[in-house]
Amino acid sequence: MTFLLHLKTTFLTLLFLSFSTFIAHSLVPQNETFKFVNSGELGPFIVEYGADYRMISIFNSPFQVGFYNTTPNAFTLALRIGLQRSEQLFRWVWEANRGNPVGENATFSLGVDGNLVLANEDGRIVWQTNTSNKGVVAFRLLSNGNIVLIDSKGNFVWQSFDHPTDTLLVDQYLKPNGPSKLISRLSEKENLNGPYSLVLEPKGLALYYKSQNSPRPILYWFSSDWFSIEKGSLENVTLKSDLDTFEIGFDFFVANSSTFGNRIIGRPVNNSTLTYLRLGIDGNIKFHTYFLDVRDGVWQVTYTLFDRDFDESECQLPQRCGKFGLCEENQCVGCPLENGIFGWSNKCSAKPIATCKESEFHYYKIEGVEHYMSKYTNGDSVSEANCGNKCTKDCKCVGYFYHKDKSRCWIAYDLQTLTRVPNTTHVGFIKVPNK
Repeated sequence: MTFLLHLKTTFLTLLFLSFSTFIAHSLVPQNETFKFVNSGELGPFIVEYGADYRMISIFNSPFQVGFYNTTPNAFTLALRIGLQRSEQLFRWVWEANRGNPVGENATFSLGVDGNLVLANEDGRIVWQTNTSNKGVVAFRLLSNGNIVLIDSKGNFVWQSFDHPTDTLLVDQYLKPNGPSKLISRLSEKENLNGPYSLVLEPKGLALYYKSQNSPRPILYWFSSDWFSIEKGSLENVTLKSDLDTFEIGFDFFVANSSTFGNRIIGRPVNNSTLTYLRLGIDGNIKFHTYFLDVRDGVWQVTYTLFDRDFDESECQLPQRCGKFGLCEENQCVGCPLENGIFGWSNKCSAKPIATCKESEFHYYKIEGVEHYMSKYTNGDSVSEANCGNKCTKDCKCVGYFYHKDKSRCWIAYDLQTLTRVPNTTHVGFIKVPNK
């Protein structure tokens, strides 16, 4: 009898554990699953990047999910913002698979296991949320543009707000580390990651430029003019829009603390709920705001970070004057070659170095210039001679910049835009071949 009682207890325990496991790994109800195929007629309106597109029936106005491409048979699954009253309003504000396109008849699906999957026609998975058996019961596109997978309690198992591309929507945030950063698009036609990134660091927001030659990204802006904190480290920074005043700005919170703050950045004269922040192809930050007017609505740039009318000069943008050029008062004003400063053109460039032998190259000097990295980085505290030696011994170094008044040194792995300054103690030395 005791044995039978023990067997019964064991059976009930196993049944309870199995039921608990089933609950913990809730399945997506059949009516919440879906599978969309990338096929059929292309959309009729003009959209961002001049793309071809197909929208699917996942929408929450003014947002809708669809496929688009800028080159044939290379589609990106993306979120679009815009109202159909004007064909100029459609912008792409989130992407699942940048740099890894899918083709015709690709599928976007949510299965009973709770995994959201983008796959090519042959079944090869291109992108997924990795949420199988994690309690997902439904997919939702929220009114703020956040794409979420939820569990039975309404908690977010996965959300697109954690994985931005080059755009922040109102209520979207950046967090330290991980995928939560903005990365610029390479070009209008090439949907690849560009060289610029906006990152939340412990004390503020930072912009970085990564050239092909540089071993690491280079800081070219920090948010000290917007906000920064002295104590603690930032937990997140969220883009916000005030429904009453239409002011746009950021809320920021300090980790392990009740400290929080906000900073107003822009003040559009109309409802700013439809606003997004974009890290552009050129490394600039702009706020784009939708205005409804007699022309049926337009997007307008309501704030530009690097602009003569706002916080920073365009000369601080690394690629403002191409591969090599002098910039002054937001304009490209010269091409500083060894035999003089000539008129600038987009063909302006320094002679490439094809050798590491010290006997086969030399430097020429430019006075009254600064490299874009010198404004927000400290450089090294060394003598001018040692600064030159560092560049000479580094095969990837293409020049060095020195502030004689502060004995600070910067080694450059790319030249790009140099800013002309009145201080002649700020000098640059450009490495060129002897022949």
